Parts: sequence; structure tokens; C-alpha cells
Amino acid sequence: MRRRTAKKHAILPDPKFNEVIVTKFVNNLMLDGKKNMAFKIFYDAMDIIKSRVEDEEPLDVWKKALENVTPSVEVRSRRVGGATFQIPTPVRDSRKTSLGMKWMIKYARSRNEKSMAQKLAGEIISGAKEEGGAFKKKEDTHRMAEANKAFSHFRF
Repeated sequence: MRRRTAKKHAILPDPKFNEVIVTKFVNNLMLDGKKNMAFKIFYDAMDIIKSRVEDEEPLDVWKKALENVTPSVEVRSRRVGGATFQIPTPVRDSRKTSLGMKWMIKYARSRNEKSMAQKLAGEIISGAKEEGGAFKKKEDTHRMAEANKAFSHFRF
């Protein structure tokens, strides 16, 4: 590496739950710099989760869903002697949560419900139950890594 590593941004916790990870999720959810709208969508989704799941706190359901959709291994393409191999590699902690959040938001946007808050709430609840698009994406990623385990000796 020629230069020094980049500084990490200090992200402030969100106003309602006082959690930094919620702010990171809202930053991923945000479109066109509209952070207030992203916070409103997230908090509305939490209210919907509260009404649908009575016995648990909505933030705990969201954390469980995020934990369920975060991958631990991924495949990376590597060219070795004219052939391209899919090599399974472990994922860094920061990238794990980032991938989980992005997948959850992506599959929430593609759901068939009225508002984005309802779509997000549906994806969070299904992620907590180990169902839904984001969980399926994690399972597919793990399955791909398992299938290509024979090429893991190319990793270095």
C-alpha cells in the first residue's frame, strides 16, 4: 500500500433507539440525501413490526433479522493460469453487516406491498423467521462457497 489507510467516519447514534447500527442502516436506506424520509420509513416499519409481533421488541426483531441475513463466507473470482475460479473467502465484520443491510433493503424494495415502510417491515419479519429474499441470498452465497470449497487453496 502506498498511502495511509482512510479514517473511519464517526457515525452518530439515531435519536429514537440511540444505536449507531440503526443510523448505518438508515444511511443505506436513504435515497437522494433524504435522511429524514429514510428515518421516517424505518421508524414506521418499526411501528408496523410492533403491531404484528406483540411478544418482542421491534428493535430486537430487526437485530435478529440482520443477524440471520449476514453472510460469513463469500466467493471471489480469481484468475489462476487462464481459468477463473470462484474462491470462498471469509467476510470481514464490517462488510458482513454492510452486505446484510444492503440485501435486506434490496429485497424489501422488490416486495409487493403498498408503502416502503410495509415492505421493509415485511422483509425484517421474514428475515427474523429465517425466510425472505435476503435470507435466501445468504443461503445461496453459503451454498456457492460450499460447492467451491475445493478451490480454497488458491486463496492467499
